[in-house]
Amino acid sequence: MNVQHAPFDPDQVERALDRAYSDVRDLTDGQVAQVYPALAEVDPGLFGLCAVDVTGQVWERGDTEAGFGLMSTAKPFTFALVCAAIGADRARDEIGVNATGSEYNDVEPVLAAPGGRTNPMVNAGAIATCSRVPGVGADAQWARLLDGLSAFAGRQLYLDEALYENVMATNVRNRELADALASKGALVTSAAEALELYSKQSCLSTTAHDLAVMGATLANGGVNPVTGVRVVPAHVVRPVLAVMLTSGLYELSGEWLYDVALPAKTGLGGGIVTVAPGRMGLGGFSPLLDEAANTVRGAQGLAVAADELGLGLF
Repeated sequence: MNVQHAPFDPDQVERALDRAYSDVRDLTDGQVAQVYPALAEVDPGLFGLCAVDVTGQVWERGDTEAGFGLMSTAKPFTFALVCAAIGADRARDEIGVNATGSEYNDVEPVLAAPGGRTNPMVNAGAIATCSRVPGVGADAQWARLLDGLSAFAGRQLYLDEALYENVMATNVRNRELADALASKGALVTSAAEALELYSKQSCLSTTAHDLAVMGATLANGGVNPVTGVRVVPAHVVRPVLAVMLTSGLYELSGEWLYDVALPAKTGLGGGIVTVAPGRMGLGGFSPLLDEAANTVRGAQGLAVAADELGLGLF
């Protein structure tokens, strides 16, 4: 059953973002990711919040146009594109949807599960998801994926070449995951091709504004509310939001759900996207990360805004 909501009062959203931004902008908890040099060099003071509702209205505070690596915030949107291509039931059967209870890059859940099934919000499941992007050959798959993610954002995204070089030079754990998936028969392409595609999506340059538009596209049943383009069928949205709810913030997903009660996904680049179904997408960015690799100010800022706007599902 679809619940109809009254349009947002623009002043109410302005006040909510003001409160969220002012409440958390001075926080210095967390540290910038050290995994890749391109991430370690990001200005730790950057912080932006953006809200986009299902009518295409946009509200912004702070550094919403600062570019950063999409990293794991790509995962729900790639999963949506794959569900649209092969069906959500098949995606669940082949990739898995249950939380692993382990760190996002742990290989043990792959080795322990039948068929190497994990879920599309952790690295292993996301690599398995990427191997199922339609296209004959890696180039065709990448073109399809880039077009799809760009359609979610409402603009042409591009690869951060410096970050991509960093990732491909030091991708030891993800190579281990891809090889483990291949050994369990969980990939439909080679391990090298799946890993390349996964790495490229992670290294797209994005902004907090982009993430809010992408989240609003899911909130709007798969139609980008800014461009009016249908990116994925409406029936794909529910399974995507389900895995975001259960696994979007890795081992801290339960804490987020307990406090905020909205689907969300974070990334190592400092981004976070959250979705209020039928209402709004929220995007945040701050490169200071907690112990689970989630943005501290970004997550807390969106939590405050969501509370001020009464967006929680429960």
